[in-house]
Amino acid sequence: MVLFFSIVFANFVWANDEVLIEEQSIQTKINNCGLKILNANKIQKRVVFVYENKDKESILKSNDTLLNREVILYDTKYKNIENEDELAAFLSREIVTAVRSYDGIANGFLRSMQMKAAPKKFEVVADKRAVDYMVTSGYNPIGLITYIQKTSPQKKQDLVSFHNLTSKRLAIIYEYIYTKYPYYLKENPYLYSESYQNFLLTSINNRKKLEEKIKTNSKDKVKYE
Repeated sequence: MVLFFSIVFANFVWANDEVLIEEQSIQTKINNCGLKILNANKIQKRVVFVYENKDKESILKSNDTLLNREVILYDTKYKNIENEDELAAFLSREIVTAVRSYDGIANGFLRSMQMKAAPKKFEVVADKRAVDYMVTSGYNPIGLITYIQKTSPQKKQDLVSFHNLTSKRLAIIYEYIYTKYPYYLKENPYLYSESYQNFLLTSINNRKKLEEKIKTNSKDKVKYE
């Protein structure tokens, strides 16, 4: 009996060690990617990266980055990340929020409140800045499109939501990459990935609007849906 419990206990300890080793490996990967983005973009603000394998209450999730300048990657989101570009996409997007939260009076308190008061406007700015961060640090910004495509469901309506429709958000990111970093669309290793193919399929109408804007050399803002 003693031998049996000893074996069970040893297996339990071994299993826990395996989990800890895996978590540490993920944390190291996140740290390396996050610091690469900070250093390449010469970001002088302090940002801490945390891997959390257990979700907290949703009320806490939305406040972590703004209050503590912590970028927390929960296991539920990490499972959707397939490569370094998508990891950089998530981290870049969150770094934008953390950096902006330092701006202004009261050590950024007012800026944080402004971001919460106008989340749609800030969302567009943050997505574009995330693309810039990714390119500067050597990552493919198409990873932001594939990551959002997989993780952000489409809302029923735009007017009553705190966030832009995912389709609209992706169209704006696509236009930004097309305009500022066209190389990534011409030499696109994601062209045949399932996530990118799905984006192309679901964004046909919005991309037609962009084509029309380009053909007519219009300076008007495209009204994506």
